[in-house]
Amino acid sequence: MRTVRRFGELRHSWLWMLCSVALWCLLWGGVDLKNVLGGIVVALVVFVLFPMPPTGHELTLRPVRFTLFVLRFLADCTISAVQVGYFALRPGPQPPSSVIAVKMASRSDFFLTFTGVLCTLIPGSVVVEAQRATGLLFLHTFNAGTPEAVERARQDVRAQEERLLWALGRREVLEEAGLR
Repeated sequence: MRTVRRFGELRHSWLWMLCSVALWCLLWGGVDLKNVLGGIVVALVVFVLFPMPPTGHELTLRPVRFTLFVLRFLADCTISAVQVGYFALRPGPQPPSSVIAVKMASRSDFFLTFTGVLCTLIPGSVVVEAQRATGLLFLHTFNAGTPEAVERARQDVRAQEERLLWALGRREVLEEAGLR
């Protein structure tokens, strides 16, 4: 009975399933009937056996802001990769690093997790702990040996969360975060 109910809930996950099929086709190297059908079967199995928690009430896609968010994220990744590469290849001592705590503006689990993932994807920082109850992210940051550098790293994480909220957050989430 539970599985039948999950099949009924799939109509709410069609976008995620479409993305899963597209990813499946990319992983197999092409779009053909075999890959598309295989992707649909795998997506159905995954979405029925491992249903996603409801997040639809928190998300609203704003295309222009989302495009700006993605472009800024790619720029941040490029700049950070060059900085990490420079410090890896230059002679001399290693730059100092710090573990910092950053209080998130949003109380949403989705945005806490997504911000943590984005910060980890940018070279030079990695999330070491996320506290759901307090809304804190703890990050190990590269080249943050001074109080000014630590504060700059905190501001970068907060700015990343703010761009994410403006790109995907509903009005209620933005108001809760103090952005409206």
